[in-house]
Amino acid sequence: MEKVIRMLDRISDFFGFTAGFMMLFGFSIVLIEIVLRALFTKTLYITSEYTAYMTVGITFLGLAYTLKEGGHIRLTFLHSFLKGKSVIFLDIITFIIGILFFSVVTYITAKFAIGSYVIGSRSMQITRTLLWIPQSLIPIGSSVMILQFTSEILKAVEDLKTGTWKKREIETRTVMDE
Repeated sequence: MEKVIRMLDRISDFFGFTAGFMMLFGFSIVLIEIVLRALFTKTLYITSEYTAYMTVGITFLGLAYTLKEGGHIRLTFLHSFLKGKSVIFLDIITFIIGILFFSVVTYITAKFAIGSYVIGSRSMQITRTLLWIPQSLIPIGSSVMILQFTSEILKAVEDLKTGTWKKREIETRTVMDE
């Protein structure tokens, strides 16, 4: 199970790195756009379109990495009423709900991207970008999020097996006290 957890976490790391690269790319084209407009009264023509695509990519491709690193906002008020292993069972239930939610998101957005591919939809901008390419970032990121939720469930099961659920309970209580 440890190998599976490591593999799933590495997939999230890869897409987190990809989201970081997209952030640098988006920042770079905005910076170039500013310099071109200020010094040469020129434009790239692609800045607003591609920074929008990058924003979607950063958001969805970075979701799983953020979950892995504990960066998502968590509502832990229910944890304060629970003790012991029930904290982990609550976490497992929320991870399963997350899997169900992102399964729906993946299905709907994949269907949308495939439809754009089939009909050959292009952006109305000067680049005429094939829209299935940026649209596919959403189902890809959602799929990776499902994998990371699965990893989190496996980690919770490991915590139950090894008895390290006490550490999770302490971490939850510490976050709530802050």
